[in-house]
Amino acid sequence: MKQLFYILLISVIAYSCGNSKNTTSKRQLSEEEAVVISNDSLEYEIIILDLGFNTYLNSIARPANFYSQEYYEIKNIFYVTEWNIRHDNPTRYGGFYETRIDYQQSIDYGLDVNYKLYNYFKFCEYKYGIRFRSTR
Repeated sequence: MKQLFYILLISVIAYSCGNSKNTTSKRQLSEEEAVVISNDSLEYEIIILDLGFNTYLNSIARPANFYSQEYYEIKNIFYVTEWNIRHDNPTRYGGFYETRIDYQQSIDYGLDVNYKLYNYFKFCEYKYGIRFRSTR
C-alpha cells in the first residue's frame, strides 16, 4: 500500500512580514511562489510557503548533488526529530513549529525531496536564527 506523506511547512508569513513593514516585502510575497515537491507514485506532497525560500534555494543553497542522498536522509532524520520535539512543546518553543512532519526512514523519498527538506531546515537557521541541537 502506498504511503501518504504530506507535509505542510508554513512559517508564519505574518511573522516575517511583521518584522518589516515596507512595501518591498509585500511585493516579494506576491512574486515568491510556493515550493511544491510531489511524487504521484508515493502519493506525497510537500508545500513550503515561506518568503525567501525560493531565493535561498537558487542563490545560497549548495547544488543538490553536493551531498549524497544518504547524507540528506541522515540530516533530515535529525532535523525532523528536533522539529517534532519543538512542535510537541509549544509552550517551550513557541508556535513557529505548527505542523508535525511525518518523515519515515523506511521510505525512499529520493534526492530532490531530501535536498529541499534539508535546505528548508538550513533556511530556517539562516533566516530566523533557529539553532537545532547538535548531534554531538
